[in-house]
Amino acid sequence: MSFVSVQNLQKSYAGSPVFENIDCQIERGEFVTLLGPSGCGKSTLLRCIAGLTPVDGGQILLDGHDIVPVSPQKRGIGMVFQSYALFPNMTVEQNVAFGLRMQKVKADESQQRVREALDLVELGSFAGRYPHQLSGGQCQRVALARSLVTRPRLLLLDEPLSALDARIRKHLREQIRAIQRELGLTTIFVTHDQEEALTMSDRIFLMNQGRIVQSGDAETLYTAPVDLFAAGFIGNYNLLDADSASRLLQRPVAGRLAIRPESITLGVNGELDAEVRSHSLLGNVIRYRVQVRDVELVVDVLNRSPGDLHADGQRVSLSIDPTALREVA
Repeated sequence: MSFVSVQNLQKSYAGSPVFENIDCQIERGEFVTLLGPSGCGKSTLLRCIAGLTPVDGGQILLDGHDIVPVSPQKRGIGMVFQSYALFPNMTVEQNVAFGLRMQKVKADESQQRVREALDLVELGSFAGRYPHQLSGGQCQRVALARSLVTRPRLLLLDEPLSALDARIRKHLREQIRAIQRELGLTTIFVTHDQEEALTMSDRIFLMNQGRIVQSGDAETLYTAPVDLFAAGFIGNYNLLDADSASRLLQRPVAGRLAIRPESITLGVNGELDAEVRSHSLLGNVIRYRVQVRDVELVVDVLNRSPGDLHADGQRVSLSIDPTALREVA
């Protein structure tokens, strides 16, 4: 039996369903991400699992036991929010120890566990500081330590990195993943950022309009989207209607076609003549917009050297990897 099993879960607000009949299974020790656009129901689902939002129907089984009737404090779940939710009048040490005080853990044991949790998030020397003396990234690590110190059976992370700058966000996601692996802690992470989901997850549940439209590992979701929404949300696919796809390939195509931009080779000896319409530098990748057979395509090319750059208006040729073409509903 799966460690977390959500069965036929239902939730509505004012008669309008957020989600209906949600089913998903999570194994012990997995890092699972709920990914999707704002308003798709992912944070509501997380709050239902935590017990912070009541459900209208269905079951949430944790290690075989239905926790829907159980109060949030007794579910054995730790949760980290986007907003940190630290007590401003408490030191870092006192904030982390708060949950243990609620559990009436003895002082000696509490001090030891707080030290261990702060060392785990690399904040052992910050125990006496207050939240206003910390950066955003440090505050989020304190919030993480506060959740870990109670030794939860399940850790829930609700967009904990979205308010941080790119450099801190990248470091923290690596740190969170390392801690999760070290502890073997079953974790559910909510984000709308596809890069976070692809780099951190064992499995991803892609949500849209209250449904899980696709689930699988990062490679599966990126290379094999099941429908138009999945193709449009994961990666930067070229999405072509049937007419455009037929013109491009010079053969009948019945449905929409998705083509990954990195599966197109740009050069001088390709099969199709094209014109560079524009280009932009994305660090290690140059992104071109090219026109071929009255179809505009996005092409991503590794930025190897300045001599490889194709100027706007330049005539080029390109080849498309036929194995990378996917028809989507």
